[in-house]
Formats: sequence, C-alpha cells, structure tokens
Amino acid sequence: MDHRIQTGRYTARIDGDFVVFLIGIRINKIWKIHKWIGPFLAMPRMLRELKLHPDKGLLGARISMGGRTVTVVQYWRSFDQLEAFAKNPNDPHLPAWKAFNRRVGASGDVGVYHETYRIGIGRHESIYSNMPVMGLAEAGSSVVVGKHSDTARARITAE
Repeated sequence: MDHRIQTGRYTARIDGDFVVFLIGIRINKIWKIHKWIGPFLAMPRMLRELKLHPDKGLLGARISMGGRTVTVVQYWRSFDQLEAFAKNPNDPHLPAWKAFNRRVGASGDVGVYHETYRIGIGRHESIYSNMPVMGLAEAGSSVVVGKHSDTARARITAE
C-alpha cells in the first residue's frame, strides 16, 4: 500500500456494481484473551488469502480500530463471490466461523457483526482531499476531480 499523499481533490472510479461489506469484532470481556485472540487473528489471515487469490472477488479492504471494536471495510466485486468465500469449507472463513461458535457461542465474551451493501452504478460518490489512495479509490481507481465531478451530486450521477 502506498501511503503517499495525493495533493488536491480526487474521487473513486469503479466499473460496474460492487458490494461493500463491513465486518467487525467487539471484545466484550477483554480479560478473556483465550476467547477473542482466535477471532482477532482470523481476519488478517483471511485477507492475506484473498489478496493471494484476487479471482475470489475481494477488491480491497481496510482495518480500523476504535475502543474495543475492530472493523474491516471490504469491497467485493459481487455478493455471489462474497457468499462463495464465506461458505466454502476450503477457504479460511467457514472454519474460523465454526471455531468462533464452538469457543464463544452465545457467552457474550466476544461480539461479531457484519453489514452488506450492494452498490449499483450511479449509487455512490466519494471525495479524497489531500489523502493517500484509500477506500473505494484503492479498490477501484483514484481519479482527479474535474469540472464535471466537482460536487457530490455530479459525482453520484456521473456514471
């Protein structure tokens, strides 16, 4: 990942429909490290696997931490590819999910969540001012904001 700042204003371009998938873990009982360390370490392993196999559909991902919660924003080419990865016993997600349910279950020690959004052409816009390439611009491409993409309304209807 390149962390160099792109001075000026940029927007993201991505071809076709895509999926934004938010997934996170919340450590409810921090002293129970034996309950949360496995799920905590599972996501970086999954992301490494997906980076090695771009044909599985992951376009990009970003990990954020806030308080006791770690959130991963993922950009996928399609919901079908996301679902196929999640359900495939040969990919790392399904075994990790089964292990989580065995180890944590409904104990309340660790929480997980996810949200899935299907995004169509003309249904998104973005702006990055004096930022490194990140988020949707990293999953797709970073494009200089021009005269026809100067406002949020212009960008969201520019497809």
